[in-house]
Amino acid sequence: MKLLKTKKRKRILQLIGIAVLFCIIGYNTLFRSQNMIEYRINPSLVCVNPNWKGNVFINGKFQNDTIPESAPLLEVLKWKFSKNPQKKEKKEENYRLTVESIDSFSDTKNKIIWLGHATFLIQLDGARIITDPVFGDIPTKKRKVQLPCNPDSLKNIDYLLVSHDHRDHFDKKSIEQLHLNNPFIQALAPLEAKRLFSTKKLKQIPLQEAGWYQEYNIEKDIRIVFLPAKHWGRRSLNDFNKTLWGSFLIIGKKTKVFFAGDSAYHPHIYKDIYNLFGAIDICIFPIGAYSPEYMMASSHMNPEEAVNAFNDLKGKIFIPMHYGTFDLSDEPLGEPIKRLITAIIENNRANKLTELSIGGTYLIDNLK
Repeated sequence: MKLLKTKKRKRILQLIGIAVLFCIIGYNTLFRSQNMIEYRINPSLVCVNPNWKGNVFINGKFQNDTIPESAPLLEVLKWKFSKNPQKKEKKEENYRLTVESIDSFSDTKNKIIWLGHATFLIQLDGARIITDPVFGDIPTKKRKVQLPCNPDSLKNIDYLLVSHDHRDHFDKKSIEQLHLNNPFIQALAPLEAKRLFSTKKLKQIPLQEAGWYQEYNIEKDIRIVFLPAKHWGRRSLNDFNKTLWGSFLIIGKKTKVFFAGDSAYHPHIYKDIYNLFGAIDICIFPIGAYSPEYMMASSHMNPEEAVNAFNDLKGKIFIPMHYGTFDLSDEPLGEPIKRLITAIIENNRANKLTELSIGGTYLIDNLK
């Protein structure tokens, strides 16, 4: 009993310490004398939206719009001190994603392979692309399912897409290993991503930074455009929103693939993308890490909202991600996919859902 009380007291003191640090950071953010609004864009890249003047940048931080946001300090504290109403359900659940082992990636067919969480290998029209590579555990979170391949087998990759700086999307060790086996890989990332590639090993990777609606300079016979997402960034206590976040549209000869990164649902984002590019063939959307709502709704969409976004894009195929690999929030691991199936059936679009296993493949040329 004494040991339990000691652990509880230590935990409370840790949380108080975190609260004090967050409050100091929040005070510095909220009470500056003047909000200096700038609009950031990479002048060396083409902007595909003629009405876009750049990403909002206020007092050294990127923002989703011109209303400054600070780190959700009170929500985090409330979450840490609150009881999870689904705790019993999570404990009794035995949901696990299926893993299909992959020995080789020598096949050059147009396809999409899910490696877990937000990591996909995408092959389209002679280009090989990997998104948000995370091959192992992340700080404080163990991977719930194994990687379906040996990371050293991931070779001949042309482009690394980085949606934002959170540790479940940008893992330095995974990228270093990827670069070791792909010495000519190029990184396509958001504005100020050079902060992420500052180590001796990562500095060797050629890097292009883009703002929303900007198109990267691509040597292959495809186009890749960086697009909006409603999210935020942080890797440590004092770097809130120092690096931009976003989504990607990969445009091939016949097929458009949208990778949403992390985002809350905001209808104008996806309707604007549709208005610029028309209907999207394949949409890869996050469906997990949405509970508790007061904490997550401003940065993560739930399954029903993901279907709304898919409908906004007039999508043809929905591939879900961001569930089952890491336990990041209060909902049970298997709840997101169950809610997604229900929502997409209610929208009369059940035939559009492609539910991949870890290591599972979608053949793009099968798209009708």
